[in-house]
Amino acid sequence: MTSNRGVESPSSRPRIHQTHPHFHSTVSERKLRRFNYLIFLFRLAGFCFSLSAVVFMIATTSVSPHWYNFGAFRFVVAANGIVALYSLFEMVASAWEITRGSTILPEFYQVWFDFVHDQVFAYLLVSADSTGAEMVRQLRGVGSCKSFCVQSGIGVGLGFVGFLFLMISTLLSGFRVVCFIIKGSRFHV
Repeated sequence: MTSNRGVESPSSRPRIHQTHPHFHSTVSERKLRRFNYLIFLFRLAGFCFSLSAVVFMIATTSVSPHWYNFGAFRFVVAANGIVALYSLFEMVASAWEITRGSTILPEFYQVWFDFVHDQVFAYLLVSADSTGAEMVRQLRGVGSCKSFCVQSGIGVGLGFVGFLFLMISTLLSGFRVVCFIIKGSRFHV
């Protein structure tokens, strides 16, 4: 803090400044590339499972009932659809980072954007799939539902697997946040 006529003002130097690019050896470059590929693969898997959950829920073949007749199943379709779109965006961002070596947004915003949105969408997905699982359990208890319950159960199960991959992506983006706080960069090496 610098003093200006008895009033303290913030330092003219930013807390985290990068006037030069980070130096990385070829070994650390490979580690970073491997880490970025790992994030990309988990995001790809989350996208595939969330999209599959939406397709399974929408493509129910029974004459009656339909997924849109139940609020819980509408929630499952909407949440998995939102997560699939978000995962698609994050896959593009990861591919951008792998190919260009930089983030789409400034590093500070990208790190926090990824972490916060991963958290929010993971909670959204687990709550939607939990609600859907309870609805499938209740419908099976009635006994009148055959293929619709099986197909809905598969859709909800795929949504849970999508959640697991999103949760792992959240852990990796949380690791990047911690690296950014400690080192001033999203890189751990």
